[in-house]
Amino acid sequence: MDGNKDEAERCIELAEMYIKGKRFDDAEKFVKKAIKLYPSKKYDDLLNKISLLNKNKKSEPEPEVRKRQTGKESSQPTSASSDYSKDQYDHVKRIKKCKDYYEILGVTKEATDSEIKKAYKKLALQLHPDKNKAPGASEAFKAIGNAVAVLTDVEKRKQYDLYGSDEERLQSAQSRSAQSHYNYSRGFEADITAEELFNMFFGGGFPQQEFYMRRTGGRWMRQNNAQAQHAHTQQANGYTAFLQMLPVLLLIVLTMMSSFFIWDPLYSLHPNSKYSVQRQTQEMKVPYYVKENFHSEYQGSLRRLEISVEEEFVNNLRHACYREKNYKDSMVWKARNFGDAELFQRAKNLETPSCKRLQEVQAA
Repeated sequence: MDGNKDEAERCIELAEMYIKGKRFDDAEKFVKKAIKLYPSKKYDDLLNKISLLNKNKKSEPEPEVRKRQTGKESSQPTSASSDYSKDQYDHVKRIKKCKDYYEILGVTKEATDSEIKKAYKKLALQLHPDKNKAPGASEAFKAIGNAVAVLTDVEKRKQYDLYGSDEERLQSAQSRSAQSHYNYSRGFEADITAEELFNMFFGGGFPQQEFYMRRTGGRWMRQNNAQAQHAHTQQANGYTAFLQMLPVLLLIVLTMMSSFFIWDPLYSLHPNSKYSVQRQTQEMKVPYYVKENFHSEYQGSLRRLEISVEEEFVNNLRHACYREKNYKDSMVWKARNFGDAELFQRAKNLETPSCKRLQEVQAA
C-alpha cells in the first residue's frame, strides 16, 4: 500500500503541474490514475475541482499570448511565441554552467541513490521539453538523464568518481576555443532515451508529441510525430526481417556476454560461503556480510554503502510486515466467514514479528 500511495502522489504532482498549465484534460487523467492506485477523499475533491475548471475554461475565450520580456531580460534568447518564463530559462542556464554530474543534479558526492533519484525527479519536471520551451531545454534534459544514469549505476559511478574529472579536464583543454564547459548532453549514458528514462520514473510522463531518435555517431535528435511516422514506414520492411531473427540473435548474444557482465553485489544481508565477513552499520546497527577482500576491493564511500544496507533492510521488513498482515487478515476473514470462534481467536493472536521490528526501527 505504501508503494501505491507513493505512485499516487507522483500522479498528483503531475496533475497539479498540468493544472498550472491549464491542461485540465491531462490533469484529470492523472488524478483518476491516482484514485485507482490509492483511493482518497482528497483526490476525489481535486478531481471535482478539475472538472469545474475544465468546464469554465471551455466557456471562456482563448487567453492572449504572453508578452515578451523587456528591459534587462531582453538580451536573453526568446522563442517565437515567448512561451517560457525567466525561471525556466534560468534552470537551463544553470545546467550549462555545471562542472560535473553531481553539480547538475545539485547533490553531494556522498548522496545516496534515493537522494539522486529525488533530485532528478524534481529537475525533470522543470526541464522536460514538453513543459520548458526555453532554448537549450532539450540538451539540459538529456544532461540530467546522463547524470542520473551514471550516478545510480554502482560501477559507472565508481569509474566516474575515479576518472571522470580527468576526462572532463581533457575535454575542456582540447576544445577550450570552441566551448567553455563540458558537454554533458553528448551521447547518452543509459541504454534508453532520456524520454524513456523520464517515463520510468513517472509512469507515463508527458504526452508523446515529440520523442528522441538516435542518429549516426550516438547523438540524439528530436522528431515530431509526422516525421517519426514517415521514418517508421520506410524502416518497417527491414525491421520485419530483423525481428524474425531477433530471438536467435538475442540467445547468442546473451550466451556470449553472460560471463562478462555478472557483477557480484558488494554485500549480503545473509551469511554464506562467499559473504562470510560480518559487519554492522553505524547508525541502525544492522548486520551485513561482505567478502574477505572487501577492504582491498571497495574504494567507495563506506557511509553511502551502509545507507544502502539500511534502506534494503527496512524495505525487506516492510515487505515481510505486509505479508504477515495480509495472512493475519485473511485468517480473520476466514474465521468470520465460517463462524469459527476458535479459529478467529487464533487468528487474532497471530504474531507479526516483522511489523514489530519495523516499528522498533522507525522509533529508533
